[in-house]
Amino acid sequence: MRRKLRSPLPQRHGLDAVRLRTPVEASWATMRDHLVERLPRVAPARIDAMLREQRIVDRDGPIAPDAPYVPESFLWFHRDLPTEVPVPFAITPVYRDEDLVVVDKPHFLATIPRGQHIVETALVRLRRELDLPTLSPAHRLDRVTAGLLMFVVRPERRGAYQTLFRDRLVRKTYEAVAPYDPQLTLPRTVRSRIVKERGIICAREEPGPVNAETVVELLEHRDGPDGVRLGRYRLTPHTGRTHQLRLHMSGLGVPILGDDFYPVLTEKPLDDFSRPLQLLASTLEFTDPVSGRERRFRTGLTLTSFTSYAAWAAPVPPPAA
Repeated sequence: MRRKLRSPLPQRHGLDAVRLRTPVEASWATMRDHLVERLPRVAPARIDAMLREQRIVDRDGPIAPDAPYVPESFLWFHRDLPTEVPVPFAITPVYRDEDLVVVDKPHFLATIPRGQHIVETALVRLRRELDLPTLSPAHRLDRVTAGLLMFVVRPERRGAYQTLFRDRLVRKTYEAVAPYDPQLTLPRTVRSRIVKERGIICAREEPGPVNAETVVELLEHRDGPDGVRLGRYRLTPHTGRTHQLRLHMSGLGVPILGDDFYPVLTEKPLDDFSRPLQLLASTLEFTDPVSGRERRFRTGLTLTSFTSYAAWAAPVPPPAA
């Protein structure tokens, strides 16, 4: 088994350094020329500055600005971080042992670094807060979904727990708050075909072989303010398509409160933390692949809109700069 090549650079802000491998066939005179072509989103002047500041290294140390090109070598560096809006909500611990960390992720916090969300993500926060640099997610939750999120502490255990989620061996339930329709017969199992194209924000349902299945149950309902009739629902997905629960609820005519994607896409600024999506990952159950024990975790969070609709609907001021 090939050992993973260790980075000579330590983590920064809980983030690993980027690693590049240079191609065998070379058309560049210097490493600098290769990096300029390899990293088109980074200004050449910024690459020059990083080289001068000795921020780009190989296995022997910093590379010089005029270092000749070397094929099949490895380079490491830390990317410049984007300016991010702080997410003003804490991650709540649920469980921790030598293998697992389970937390309640708040709304608006992404699971892993991606796009505009790098430091303000659950993974990076927890690596710093718990001093666990090798922590990795066993699965993911959408940025706007709150609730149970599980991480693996030791790299050698990562595959075992990630495989549970990949193979649908984890029993998951969600809670949602959405409009109540007395004409909607529940419980029911919703089956459809969901397609998500890369580069397009929203998924869609279309004719064809079924690839998404969700059991929808009504737990209770009540009359809210201004004639708003609300239902609290339990959603049990038997598959894991992108935005599956949101699409299925919208397709039933009861879109989840706070959904800015379905049925109509609405652009929302990243510093707008009002009206969080009322979707909560509430339970995780599985047979532990290491110990063989039955595991069950339950969220400590609740969806505020069902009992405090006015408070949920009130605008939230952006965090102070």
